[in-house]
Amino acid sequence: MTFTLYLGDALDAYSLWDTPDVIVSDGAYGISGFPGDPSKPEGLASWYEPHVDAWSNAATTKTTLWFWNTEIGWSNTHPVLAAHGWKYVECCVWDKGAGHVAGRVNSKTMRTLPVTTELCVLYERQPEFDYATSSMRDWMRSEWARTGLPWRETNAACGVKDAATRKYFASDDCWYPPPPERFKLLVDYANKHGAPTNTPYFFNQNSLGIPSPAWERRTWNYPEGWRNVWNRPPLRGDERIKAKPGSGASMHSCQKPLDLMDMTIRASSNPGDVVWEPFGGLGGAAVAAINSGREAFVAEVNADYQPILRQRLHNASHAVV
Repeated sequence: MTFTLYLGDALDAYSLWDTPDVIVSDGAYGISGFPGDPSKPEGLASWYEPHVDAWSNAATTKTTLWFWNTEIGWSNTHPVLAAHGWKYVECCVWDKGAGHVAGRVNSKTMRTLPVTTELCVLYERQPEFDYATSSMRDWMRSEWARTGLPWRETNAACGVKDAATRKYFASDDCWYPPPPERFKLLVDYANKHGAPTNTPYFFNQNSLGIPSPAWERRTWNYPEGWRNVWNRPPLRGDERIKAKPGSGASMHSCQKPLDLMDMTIRASSNPGDVVWEPFGGLGGAAVAAINSGREAFVAEVNADYQPILRQRLHNASHAVV
């Protein structure tokens, strides 16, 4: 597959990129890790806000977001993500193991447990309906209640045995929207059999209906054998990119294992889909996307990383037949 590389701030590139199926964010951690990274995690919300806003404008309900950060970094950024319509799905933990603790730990002076983890948090895009004053789940339930039909009849309406009552009209976290074809059956049934009304059921203010793309769910290909705790030591050896040939110093302070990037991308997209990596660094997500037959869009503002990033992307694209 091909790639698109923007050497500059991703904020200037988003409008030029294709609609994302997956966004992999591995940006600021609030630890002064690179020029522009806030010195404290409390500054992350404002740092990420313009990016999250751009992601939200470009994404659809099929878009998956993988958000990498520290525990405290994520907790400071989550409110921004939630406010822009990103729904938390799952928190995955990269456990780097005891070997990640640098040097001896002075248990007499330390007042915390040694940290050996990073988070990769999974989000999905919530549908947005500007005429609804409640959540999509509550709106669906209120519309069906308005028909006067019993809840069990939603199953017949959708042509399923019990998925409608258990899933499409659940009042708890088991809820998810019906596929577009089931939703169409539901709309037709409600408007044919529901109580007479001047306002059609499951339609917006202008009676134009709900466009089916608003109901499409994100892709999920279960990666057999994986769980939400990933036991991988920090990168060493050939995969770890050095600052200079023969040098012991690493080019990037926290280069992510390629197999983790590969797993998350394969799990949340299909071949030919579009993957965004706004904070490219050394391009781990973009390389994994190319290797798995996805289209990669990547940006990097740091001039130190750009030559290596460009070379890795070219090598990956030429390696794919």
